[in-house]
Amino acid sequence: MVFLQSIFKVTPKVTLILLLFHGTFAQQKSSLDLPAKASHFIVFGDWGRFGDDHQVQVANQMAKTAREVHVDFFINVGDNFYPKGVASTQDPHWKYSLEEIYKDFSLQKEWYSILGNHDYMGDPDAQVAYTKISQRWVMPARYFQKTLGLRDGSGKKMKFTFIDTNPLIPEFYSNPEYGPNVRTQDTTAQKAWIKEQITQLDPSVGWNLVVGHHPMYTGSLTRREGYDTKRIRNSLGQLFIDAQVDAYISGHDHSLQHIKTKGGIDHFISGSASEATQVDKLDYSLFAAKAYGFLLFSATSTDIVIHAIDHTGNVLYRTVLKNKR
Repeated sequence: MVFLQSIFKVTPKVTLILLLFHGTFAQQKSSLDLPAKASHFIVFGDWGRFGDDHQVQVANQMAKTAREVHVDFFINVGDNFYPKGVASTQDPHWKYSLEEIYKDFSLQKEWYSILGNHDYMGDPDAQVAYTKISQRWVMPARYFQKTLGLRDGSGKKMKFTFIDTNPLIPEFYSNPEYGPNVRTQDTTAQKAWIKEQITQLDPSVGWNLVVGHHPMYTGSLTRREGYDTKRIRNSLGQLFIDAQVDAYISGHDHSLQHIKTKGGIDHFISGSASEATQVDKLDYSLFAAKAYGFLLFSATSTDIVIHAIDHTGNVLYRTVLKNKR
């Protein structure tokens, strides 16, 4: 403050104002409030742009957060490569949108990945095949499940059901870009598989989580009643309620959101890892932000703490899910 006084020749009254102003900026970098012995994972989506827009800035902050909390793994909710996916496992996108951007050591953990609609404009199976090439990219099929143990010593596990929402949208079948690839999947078989995965749980499963690209609900004015949003909601909404899914995690909307529906399911959207677009709130929205960033999940057998973090490290939101099992 002495420095500021000497430069601007301010009065004591103005000095007080500057101190308050300075303090406001100092408080913007909120610290993370994390549970002890938690398993940490970062959720992000809609990102691969050869480093354009804010992809690099978000990647750098992901690395900082991953180092700070010792992230165990990452969940990538689709639209991995813009504008039209990848053509093969040798596509330049792999180097210039993935490997050269997310190169920090802290980002070299497993990336459990799913497909978005932009990925269907290229060769979605090339992304599946990249699993055998990469040390971190995990997409063993267009849809799959993974059960991971918690680090808190409880013996409980998190079950993730990774789904492919693209073939669940009828309008895609007549689309000249999406159609050829969605028609290669048996939608009836996937829906039967989803029902089995989320309803037949081992007693050790403490958290029943589903990951898909398209949200069921969003505050975005352009997408809240969009055909894709309504199709996923109508196709899976009641099934998730009946199965008592703890949370549905998605992307597609380029924002960060938390929505809790009347059915008791928490919906999280994390689709702004490179681009952020305008978002509004629904009546049952708990949080919505037009912000470049990602979500950090910290899970124990009793709670999951979720932080929304922007590309500068600001904590925009914090909430806690309580285990009801």
